[in-house]
Amino acid sequence: MKRKGKEEKVRPIREILEAKSVAVIGASRDEAKPGAQLLYVLKNVGYQGNVAGVNPQGGEIFGATLYRNLGEIPFDVDLAVLLIPPRLIPEALRECARKGVKGVVISAEGFAETGPEGARYQAEVKAILKSTGMRGFGPNTLGLVNTATKLTTSYFTNARMLMPGSVGFAAQSGIFVGALLKYLSSFDGLHLSKGIGLGNKVDVNESDALSYFTDDEQTKIIGLYLEDVKDGRLFAKNLRKAAIKKPVLIIKSGRTQAGAKATASHTASLAIEDHVFDGVVRQAGAIRLTGIDDFIRTLRGFLNMPLPRGDRLAFVTYSGAQAIMSIDAAVEHGLQVARLRQATRDRIAGVIATPSKTRNPIDIFPDWLAHGYEETMSEILKALLDDEGVDGIVFISFADANPEVYQPVANILKGRRRKPVFFSLLGDNKEKEACQNFLHGNGLPCYDFPEHAVHVFAHMRQYARFKERQS
Repeated sequence: MKRKGKEEKVRPIREILEAKSVAVIGASRDEAKPGAQLLYVLKNVGYQGNVAGVNPQGGEIFGATLYRNLGEIPFDVDLAVLLIPPRLIPEALRECARKGVKGVVISAEGFAETGPEGARYQAEVKAILKSTGMRGFGPNTLGLVNTATKLTTSYFTNARMLMPGSVGFAAQSGIFVGALLKYLSSFDGLHLSKGIGLGNKVDVNESDALSYFTDDEQTKIIGLYLEDVKDGRLFAKNLRKAAIKKPVLIIKSGRTQAGAKATASHTASLAIEDHVFDGVVRQAGAIRLTGIDDFIRTLRGFLNMPLPRGDRLAFVTYSGAQAIMSIDAAVEHGLQVARLRQATRDRIAGVIATPSKTRNPIDIFPDWLAHGYEETMSEILKALLDDEGVDGIVFISFADANPEVYQPVANILKGRRRKPVFFSLLGDNKEKEACQNFLHGNGLPCYDFPEHAVHVFAHMRQYARFKERQS
């Protein structure tokens, strides 16, 4: 949506994301329906603002009063959530405007993504929002999450999903923000600051989200899922502003012809040339990712490790095969295999007897049996951290039955995170999961395969180079 010449007159979405009162229009008296469930959530997850429901029959449910219309609510309403069919939404918006509502979340499907009739409803919604100054999220979205205030417009949110984090995420999708929030909350250390469901983007779009996240102090990393871009120039401008201040990780679907066709029926999106979008993202300093797995892996790196100062990677391995595949991956990403200084090799020789194995990649098997795994890994780690010719470290290891074997390494890295350090484990699946949980609990990124660690390092180095060019 273009707002050239009047951006300053548009109500900032901060006022809605930090709403101090919420009305649920279409609140149900049936406890199992979304309109009732959302009231239950708002009353039970810690949201401290005023909450009310709107139902023509009135009443009460889950401790929330149901008013017959919006005008009966005895307090000002910052945010209204519209859980009603598309045909009823235009009049509901007019009622919201009369009440002085600042913003609305339109959850219903059945707008432009469905055909001409839906497109007509969406055009009417757009016109009402523009004429009244209200901000609109959606349609076709579960809406908003603010973990700082415990605000949510998603009816399946629980307290764990609202644990405060530092990742701001906006998605051009209906349920994706809520689903991602639920997924992230199952991992220690991965939590959202704010979530914005853009849906069909009748008003609030990706540029609005970027602008908000850029200035939001709680948000340290920005994530986006996009299918199209409403205003390319404004998006590029806001993207660069954001990337200068904090990492921006973007998933853009519709890379293929088939995927682009599917976007049209999802959120009524118009496909853009993928190579054009890719160029805009790269030039702006953001990082484009391929999917959720890539996003989660990259997120762990940015959240827990410093940006690398150079391209040189050191590998510590028990497996020659995995080391070679990792080196191939590094070279393919334009990275270098670090050449260890002689002083570093001399220190490593204290735990690795075979001289050829003290070169990069450092092969710890079977020498670690003589000194124990903990001492071997600790001495190698300290030597590599001190080597100014090493910019990042990848430990390729086995999953031990006792995760505590990684405690000495974790202790060293608590106070010495001068360069990124990653882990990759193979072995029994249950043992691997236990070890990964231990490492993640200590803020140490651990991946199934070392190539993933290399990939993340490459993303971080890409962003580091962008930041270096800005200074």
